[in-house]
Amino acid sequence: MTTPAIEGSRRRLSGRRPEMATKLVDAVSQVIAMTGYDGLTVRAVAKAAGVSAASAYNYFASKEHLLAEVYWRRLSQLPPVAIGAKAGAGERMREAVLPIVTSLSGEPELAAGVTTAMLAHDPDVVAVRDQVGQLMAQRLHDALAPIVPSEALTPLVFMLTGGMLNAGMGYLEYAQVAEEMAQFADSMAWKKKR
Repeated sequence: MTTPAIEGSRRRLSGRRPEMATKLVDAVSQVIAMTGYDGLTVRAVAKAAGVSAASAYNYFASKEHLLAEVYWRRLSQLPPVAIGAKAGAGERMREAVLPIVTSLSGEPELAAGVTTAMLAHDPDVVAVRDQVGQLMAQRLHDALAPIVPSEALTPLVFMLTGGMLNAGMGYLEYAQVAEEMAQFADSMAWKKKR
């Protein structure tokens, strides 16, 4: 059985050994903490992972691709959204969003690198970014579907990604994204139940 964390990579990695990609992904946090985004290279990550640079480039086309994969794997390992039936809109939003926004909050260099990487036009990054967007949309749907009309979910994904971008640029704390979205949800409560 393929785990969700590796499923995305396997599709793009065409049957290559997933443990090699995992070694590379696992080494990123250590390397970027020392080098920052500007100093991060696939070659440096390969060295830290004990993998040849040539092998690393067979898995990841660029440092942006590698960072996007790190983020995807972190998000895909989050526990499912679990919400009580009587939870309000804000509580539901917070439950869906807080794990997403705090997945990188303790690692400022990694968070800044992922923010930059996710904006790349590299086709491999675009594929990962699409998976991240689907995961975010699914978490919001799982949390809010009972009380939010389906047409409101896409704008909420835009709000979440915009909040993440602002946090990644240092304009607000990651936890603030969840809190602001929870307050918004409470204020809408979905258009006061129409």
